[in-house]
Amino acid sequence: MNATGPRRGWWPRSVRARTALAAASAAAVILVSIGWWVHCDVYRESTQIAEGQTEKQFLALVDQLEEGVVPLRRSTVPYEIVATGRRAAVAYGGGMEEFDPGTRHVLPAPPKAELPAPPDEGPNWGYTTRPVRLPARPDSAPGGRFGKGGGTYLVMYDDVRADELSSDTVAALGVAADAQLRVYVVMLPHAGEEMAETITEATDRRLLQAGLVSLVLIAAVVYFAVRIALRPVEAIRVLTASVTASDPRERVTVPAKGHEITALATTINSTLQRLDDAAAQQRRFVADAAHELRSPLTTLLTSLEVALAYPERTNWPAAATTAARQTRRLQALTEDLLLLARLDTRAPTAGSENLDLTALAFRLAEQYPFTESPLTLTCDSTAPAHVHGNPDEYERLLRNLIDNAARHAAHRIQITIRSQDGWVVLTVHDDGPGVPAKDAERIFERFVRLDDSRSRDEGGTGLGLAIARDLAHQHRGTLTLTPRTLGACFQLRLPQASASAE
Repeated sequence: MNATGPRRGWWPRSVRARTALAAASAAAVILVSIGWWVHCDVYRESTQIAEGQTEKQFLALVDQLEEGVVPLRRSTVPYEIVATGRRAAVAYGGGMEEFDPGTRHVLPAPPKAELPAPPDEGPNWGYTTRPVRLPARPDSAPGGRFGKGGGTYLVMYDDVRADELSSDTVAALGVAADAQLRVYVVMLPHAGEEMAETITEATDRRLLQAGLVSLVLIAAVVYFAVRIALRPVEAIRVLTASVTASDPRERVTVPAKGHEITALATTINSTLQRLDDAAAQQRRFVADAAHELRSPLTTLLTSLEVALAYPERTNWPAAATTAARQTRRLQALTEDLLLLARLDTRAPTAGSENLDLTALAFRLAEQYPFTESPLTLTCDSTAPAHVHGNPDEYERLLRNLIDNAARHAAHRIQITIRSQDGWVVLTVHDDGPGVPAKDAERIFERFVRLDDSRSRDEGGTGLGLAIARDLAHQHRGTLTLTPRTLGACFQLRLPQASASAE
């Protein structure tokens, strides 16, 4: 029993055995169909052959009669020759002796005036086939060819006029000179069936033997062919099993031939590479997070230890202020890390609704505190811009962009909102030193700060832009840095939503 339910005991587990069994089953169905068709065709052909042999025997009897030869009683088919004006049969054989035709003929004699004058091409110009009922013979032998109860049989017959024969032939046959003779041949159905059954039985034996051998050969060929074809898969499985968390750099060997297994190996290598990259990114993230947490913790712990060591010389309000500032920094960093962890899980956005991004941007611009440097923050928009999502996450996204611009701007920050072709485009442009082109994507990585000379308190933690881009992706949008001659310009594109009905 496995995880999917009970397994039938007779069903093989191996793919090779399953494929061989399936191929053998399909081949068995095909061979049985072909064998049945051959059986029926051979039976039909054998029946036709038996009928042809009966016809051949019939024509031979007619020829012997016309030549004046009395046929022998030993015959493979039952026959009887009768004549008008004669009580007993002229000749009989092939089993007709069961009816004792030497005393009285069994089959009816022809009427004297039945045949017209024969044409010039000869006396034997055709024969007739019709069913005739034979009389019952209670005293016949049990193993007779006709049985005790008689029955209706198909007979072939042809008439011969005695006046067409020579006088010596008529005298040899013992009939009158003006008599009319009729040659009967009884077509026994079981005789043709016996012949057909004999031939078909022999054919069936040969087909059965050939079919069994073919099934074994097909199953063996398919089994070994699949086994050879699956060797690269087994090698891939062994190498994949050797990949561990401590050594994720192992890769499977890609077969040289361009078939499905090559695509499988390439896909597995790509998956392993993505897992390796994700693991490396996670390790870097953990290391950077630990480093970022250690810095405020060290500052906080140092200030408290110094204050406790020299309480009489400690400026306690200043120490409390430093501790509160570092605690707020720890709180902000912890909240950022928790938000990134949630975004990494691709959790669905909760509390989604339609909101006006223009109104949100104007509200943040009015409420944004500039405590350290006098900056001008303006917001430009011509119409409402409705988007769908979580309002708190949108506010966090815009606040992170404004915070980043405020740390680098010299005098002013410009926020622009436009609706273009079903998208809401928001840009945040500052007049600061800008970002080098080579670092246009690097700034969106986590814990990245391009200005290393800046203190950590002023430069932030390096998570703001990373969180902003992840939030944009969470709402099916994009966040990019667009080139500008002065300062840095971040462009946010979000799917436009229809205005919600009030």
